[in-house]
Amino acid sequence: MSSSTTAATGQTPLWSVSEHLEDILDTVHPLDPIELQLLDAQGCVLVEDITVPVSLPPFDNSSMDGYAVRTADVAGATEEFPAVLEVIGDVAAGSAGSLVVGPGQAARIMTGAPLPPGAEAVVPVEWTDGGLGEGPAGTMTPHSLAPEGAAGEVRVHRPAAARAHVRARGSDVKSGERALAAGTVLGPPQISLLAAIGRGTVRVRPRPRVVVMSTGSELTQPGEELTEGRIYDSNSFALTAAARDAGAIAYRVGAVADDAETLRATIEDQLIRADLLVTTGGVSVGAYDVVKEALQGAGDWEEGSDSGSGIEFRKLAMQPGKPQGFGSIGPDHTPLLALPGNPVSSYVSFELFVRPAIRALMGLKDVSRPTVRAALDSREPLTSPSGKRQFLRGRYDEEQGTVAPVGGSGSHLIAALAHADALIVVPEDTAEAAPGTELDVILLR
Repeated sequence: MSSSTTAATGQTPLWSVSEHLEDILDTVHPLDPIELQLLDAQGCVLVEDITVPVSLPPFDNSSMDGYAVRTADVAGATEEFPAVLEVIGDVAAGSAGSLVVGPGQAARIMTGAPLPPGAEAVVPVEWTDGGLGEGPAGTMTPHSLAPEGAAGEVRVHRPAAARAHVRARGSDVKSGERALAAGTVLGPPQISLLAAIGRGTVRVRPRPRVVVMSTGSELTQPGEELTEGRIYDSNSFALTAAARDAGAIAYRVGAVADDAETLRATIEDQLIRADLLVTTGGVSVGAYDVVKEALQGAGDWEEGSDSGSGIEFRKLAMQPGKPQGFGSIGPDHTPLLALPGNPVSSYVSFELFVRPAIRALMGLKDVSRPTVRAALDSREPLTSPSGKRQFLRGRYDEEQGTVAPVGGSGSHLIAALAHADALIVVPEDTAEAAPGTELDVILLR
C-alpha cells in the first residue's frame, strides 16, 4: 500500500482517488466458481463458454395456426376460386406426428407443431374457410369442441410460397455453435436460452454477499419515534440498495451504537456470511469515531490471522469523502471498506470504491460506472478546492450533451442526491469551472 504524497512534514499523506481504487482492486479477487441451478444463477457471471448441444428449433415447425400444405396444391388460389383440399388430421404442438401430406391434402397444424412430411408450407387459418364452407375464418375451431374439424375439406383462398410460415430447424442457433461466452452476466434472456438448450445447471461466479452496517448512537430506525438529537439511519438503506443494484446479495445490519466492543462483536458475527463488509460512519478524527477505534489492530482479532490482515485508515484528495478505510479482516481475510458517515460522502464513496469491488468479486471486467464528457450547464462557475477531486451531483442531458449541477456541495444534502443521475467530476488541478467547460461525468443510471 502506498500513497502519492510523501509525508515530508510528518503529516498523514493524502491518497489520490485512483491510488485508493487501485489498491482495492489489487486486493479484491473474483470469487471461486460454483455450479448453480438456473434460477439461482440469475445475476451471476459465466465462467465457461456454453455450446449448443441441440439446434433451436430442433425441427421444422409452424409459426402459425393453420394448415400444412403442398405449395403446388394452393398455387393460384383466390377467394373466388379457392383450392379445395382434403383434411387428413391434426398436428398439435408436442405431437410425434404420423401424418404424411400427399397431393391434394392438408393437415391442421398448430403453432410450434412439427411440419409433417410432404408439407412444404403453412397456410394461416385466416387464409381459409376453416373447414366450415363459408368465408374467411377468424379462428380455428377447438379440437375438443369439434373433432370432426380434423377431417373433411378446407378451402384455401391464397397461395403460399415454399417454407412460408415455417420456422426452420436451427434457424435460431445450430448445434455446436457458442450460445453464451464466458463473462456473460445471466439475466432473464440468458436464463431462457440456457433452459431452451437443455441446461439445468451452469458454472458461474456467485453473487458476492455484502454486509452493510452503519454506526452512530444518534441513529434511529425509520418507522420509530425520532427523539431530540437523533436522526434516521438512511446510509445503511442507501448502501444496501446500492449493493443490490451492483449485483450483490446484500444484508443490512441495524445501526451500531458508538461502542468499539459492540462494533467489533457485530463485525465478528457477520463475517460468516460476508464476502465483503461495508461500514459507514466513524472514520474521521472525532472522539466518537468508533470504527477507527474498533478496527485498529483488526489483524489480531482471530487466532491464526497474520500480518496480511488489518484495516488502514486514509485521507483521500477528494471531496466529499476524504476519510476512508480499507483492508481485510478475520481468518479468511474478508475485505472491508470503511466509508464516511455523511450521506452524500458515503454514497459517492460507494460508487467510486465499493461498486467496483463488488463487480471485481463477480469477475466482471468493467467494474465502474460509465463516464462521458459533457459541457457544464450552469449560470455561475463551479468552484473546487485546489488539489482535490470534487464530485458534485448533476443531471445529465444526453441529447444536449450537457450536465447541470443539482443542489450544493454539502455532504449532507440527501434531497439533491435523490434528484441527480450523474456525478460531475472536477479534477484536482481545477479551482474553477466556467459554464460550458467540458468535464467528466459519471452516469448513475
